[in-house]
Amino acid sequence: MSEPRKLELLDKGRLKVTLRRLCFQLIENHGDFSGSVMLAIQPRGIALGRRIHSLLTTIVPDLKLPYGELDVTFFRDDFRRGSNPLKPNSTSVNFLIEGKKVILVDDVLYTGRTIRAAMDAMMAFGRPEKVELLVLVDRRQKRDLPIKPDYTGLRIDSLDSEKVFVRLKETSNEDKIWIESKI
Repeated sequence: MSEPRKLELLDKGRLKVTLRRLCFQLIENHGDFSGSVMLAIQPRGIALGRRIHSLLTTIVPDLKLPYGELDVTFFRDDFRRGSNPLKPNSTSVNFLIEGKKVILVDDVLYTGRTIRAAMDAMMAFGRPEKVELLVLVDRRQKRDLPIKPDYTGLRIDSLDSEKVFVRLKETSNEDKIWIESKI
């Protein structure tokens, strides 16, 4: 079996610029964020959500943007398919989203199924006025559901056999995004 090929998509410097750009796009569309909330999707959207929220607080003085973390484990359409019992993450949403503009945050958008599950899970916290999606990497070739991000760090075309890896310093002590192929 051959060694997987790795292709770096974003290094530390380019990631920093990309995250700042995403923050400024959010500011452009949400202003002072009154009436907006941010929900990061467990597990891999959490580090990105925390980083974006933290960057926003440095850019926007006195930011009042409620931030929560949403577990979608039991809302997924494939949660009963495995032979091992699932171990859910925790949901930490201490506010209602009724009538709010929700910014959903995840690291990689691929089939769209995680986002669909997140939309189902967030309904337990009210009916939002609007839902927007922020992703770091959009793998736009393999969408199973008609879901499109509003804010995208990087768009790539990739094969099913390839896997995108996002490592953020909050969880793995490095900022790096790459794709691996076994072909």
